Amino acid sequence: MSKRVLTTESGAPVADNQNSASAGVGGPLLLQDQHLLEKLARFNRERIPERVVHARGSGAYGYFEVTDDVTGFTYADFLSSVGKRTEVFLRFSTVADSLGGADAVRDPRGFAVKFYTEEGNYDLVGNNTPVFFIKDPIKFPDFIHSQKRDPFTGRQEADNVWDFWAHSPEATHQITWLMGDRGIPASYRHMNGYGSHTYQWTNAEGEAFFVKYHFKTNQGVRSLSAEQGAELAGKDPNSHQTDLLQAIERGVNPSWTLYVQVMPAAEAADYRFNPFDLTKVWPHKDYPLQRVGRLVLDRNPDNVFAEVEQAAFSPNNFVPGIGPSPDKMLQGRLFAYADAHRYRLGVNHTLLAVNAPRATTAHNYGRDGLMASNSQGRAAKNYEPNSYDGPAETGRPLAAPLAVSGWTGTHEAPQHTKDDDFFQAGELYRLMSEDEKSRLVANIAGGLSQVSRDDVIEKNLAHFHAADPEYGKRVEEAVRALRED
Repeated sequence: MSKRVLTTESGAPVADNQNSASAGVGGPLLLQDQHLLEKLARFNRERIPERVVHARGSGAYGYFEVTDDVTGFTYADFLSSVGKRTEVFLRFSTVADSLGGADAVRDPRGFAVKFYTEEGNYDLVGNNTPVFFIKDPIKFPDFIHSQKRDPFTGRQEADNVWDFWAHSPEATHQITWLMGDRGIPASYRHMNGYGSHTYQWTNAEGEAFFVKYHFKTNQGVRSLSAEQGAELAGKDPNSHQTDLLQAIERGVNPSWTLYVQVMPAAEAADYRFNPFDLTKVWPHKDYPLQRVGRLVLDRNPDNVFAEVEQAAFSPNNFVPGIGPSPDKMLQGRLFAYADAHRYRLGVNHTLLAVNAPRATTAHNYGRDGLMASNSQGRAAKNYEPNSYDGPAETGRPLAAPLAVSGWTGTHEAPQHTKDDDFFQAGELYRLMSEDEKSRLVANIAGGLSQVSRDDVIEKNLAHFHAADPEYGKRVEEAVRALRED
């Protein structure tokens, strides 16, 4: 029996459901990719009213202070001088669970920072892991569907989770992070944050650099074992929210040191890994961490709903000196995040206090819509250009232009010399101590052994074998032992 043809919602056949259309191999994504836009737009509208992902969150205000000169890499004003401070809002979250879920669960954690700069708000969205499960945004709705509640059983199903991963070998690196010791942070204060994506910085001379952000916790990394997490989640589902709230109320203000890895743009094409692949890291020996500044949280929100639940972050909120890279996942999120907020909070969500600029004032021609309060003054024009002294363009791009070439269409990412899906997962495994390896294997086997189909188990085991023979052998033996019990 032949398989049914995958189609768009209008019934047109889908040629490629694994790769978004881009401007040449490795180039930015194309607005004309109707299948990608349809999938992302529909996915954003699947839940009312909570976020589809990152629903359960906590947040706090604070400041970012520059401690080191980075003006050789970017002309962003909030990074322009040592000692300069910028107000921030940081939202932490779990990813897969609903608003009513527990904090102490095995799940990536969102780490989203809003910088209220004098040139507008800069949103940096990331996680507590430097990598992610997939590298192309067209797979994101399918990935989240596999991790969420099954439409028939109403619960998360191991068959769905591991079946998707079986068909997505690029997830092996992130699985190794998630199932390892850092999979359940002891609190939001005791975990690192990462921009995860690759971004572009541009200096005053127009030189372009690609960067990765690392927020290192100054409280030290602390995590929970699977047993400790289960116990804490049962005793206090709000454990991380409570910890953050009480620490700041006591004046024990958590802080992180921001470092960046900086790659001159000219080195990207020949780097041994694809530098725009979200499933890969840049080894520190290739691009060492360079300190930028310190992020401190010192004030709790007055109203969790108004300020945490209505906080809207979008990675397309850049400021002069900072811009996107050809990272496919980032390119998809430039659309998807803002679109999710327009759906969930309304087109005027940027006028809410937590989302509005604080160090400057927004001037534009956006008007009307639900909950509009943006009249812009009496007799103000709502079009541009005009003859009435309305706000006008600067003519200066936020970041350096990127060269593109090639044929439009769906393309797999360009291959670099070390661009397999398993090498970095194996490197991470080999860095672990024996105790860490044992816990990792136990965590993976605990979930994989619950899968009902042998072929799905075998596909996943093949990924771990490819990452490291010992890794694969130990997972295989642990799964077999659990299934024989």
